[in-house]
Amino acid sequence: MTNSGLIPISNFVGLEPVQNVNTIRRVNGIPVKEIRANVAPGILADDKVSEIESWVNAQDWHPDLNISFRGANEEQEETMDFIGVAFGLSLLFMFVLLVTQFNSLYQAALILFAVVLSTAGVLIGLLVTGNPFSSVMTGVGVVALAGIVVNNNIVLIDTFNNLREQHPDSDYFDLLIRTGAQRLRPVVLTSATTILGLLPLASNLSIDLINRTIIFGSSLSAFWVPLSQAIVSGLSVATVLTLVTTPAMLALPYQLKSFLNRKPNKKHTEEALSS
Repeated sequence: MTNSGLIPISNFVGLEPVQNVNTIRRVNGIPVKEIRANVAPGILADDKVSEIESWVNAQDWHPDLNISFRGANEEQEETMDFIGVAFGLSLLFMFVLLVTQFNSLYQAALILFAVVLSTAGVLIGLLVTGNPFSSVMTGVGVVALAGIVVNNNIVLIDTFNNLREQHPDSDYFDLLIRTGAQRLRPVVLTSATTILGLLPLASNLSIDLINRTIIFGSSLSAFWVPLSQAIVSGLSVATVLTLVTTPAMLALPYQLKSFLNRKPNKKHTEEALSS
């Protein structure tokens, strides 16, 4: 509208056909656009999300533009947070209970240290098999593995404490050897029966004893494969650590005490020789 009347807008505006947005969605007053996609068969969604996220971070976007990944990625992050809290609380409750029973902060921390090392065994098993880390099933398998590892270490440490009370004059090294000899069979049998029992399921085999059939890759067994593989690989490493690392760590305080008592004696010997 001008003093001379209406002027066509085409005199100063160029028209170009483009795709139009029929609806504008807003969340808390902020316009939101969703981009949905599925991955091709045989490709992990986590790998593609990481690839796209790296590409997004490398772009020079406007500072007001906020890009977030939702869907399965968001659910996975929530599950990982829950598993992390559950694992941390389980370790805390175990630590409190172990301290009240053993009356030793060092032995309680030693048992929890074995749990952490068994988690490394789970990661090694995933690297060997080339399977991805399942937030739900592998995480639950790690939490379940902690109970078995704690049980094996409790059996070993409790036997050592009983032998030390019964034979206070015996050398700690002899007590550790007797402890390993007495508890070798229970620890190995507990681990072996658990590993062998879960090995078919970890191999994605479904065994029907009634109909005498074995099915590979069934939907039922595939669901439990990450959990069983986590327990099998973690327990295989944890058993060796329980029989080797735990006795060595039990001997560490005695070794440090002997080393500290040896230094003043050596100093007095050198003074006596010089005089």
